[in-house]
Amino acid sequence: MTSVKDRLVDLLAACAMFLMMEWEDIKDILKTVVVTFITCFLITTFFFRPVQVQGSSMHPQVKDGLIGFSSIVTRNISGIDRFDVVVIRLDEKKEDLIKRVIGLPGETIEFKNDVLYVNGEAYEQDFLDSEYVEQEKARVHSDVFTNDFKFTLGEDEYFCMGDNRIVSADSRVYGPFSAKKIKSVGILVLFPFSEFGYINH
Repeated sequence: MTSVKDRLVDLLAACAMFLMMEWEDIKDILKTVVVTFITCFLITTFFFRPVQVQGSSMHPQVKDGLIGFSSIVTRNISGIDRFDVVVIRLDEKKEDLIKRVIGLPGETIEFKNDVLYVNGEAYEQDFLDSEYVEQEKARVHSDVFTNDFKFTLGEDEYFCMGDNRIVSADSRVYGPFSAKKIKSVGILVLFPFSEFGYINH
């Protein structure tokens, strides 16, 4: 006949086994959480930067609300080229800007009558949607899409602008950006699915 003491011992043993099993489950969950966190940190620090487009400064090519990833790897290996679409970190405002590189270090950038000049040489801006440009000029009753200006860049300065020149706050407002502030290049759009694809030049 089993005594009350034996029953209590069996019950305590069963409880101990249950708690041990629960602790093993908790440890597994904690391991999964830690590994996932470290993996996400490494990916977003060294490989791909998550991006959500806010605003219309790059419209119509880069639309408001797009969600995707921008390549840190490409930026670090291939560097920053003219007309790249880049993600710029504004630490003081704790936000990212998505703009296009127009001028590279040491260059003199000039816009005159909507023509881009780099060190006096005219450059085509094929990435601009000509129909949209004319539409916006008519909307604001302006003869030009980009107001005339001239700027000379320093050794580690990049002049970046939004494609939607009339509404974009860019290097014309913030000044040139250092290479350190340009975190990644291009955008692989994942959502909405109708816009899926890679945007760079």
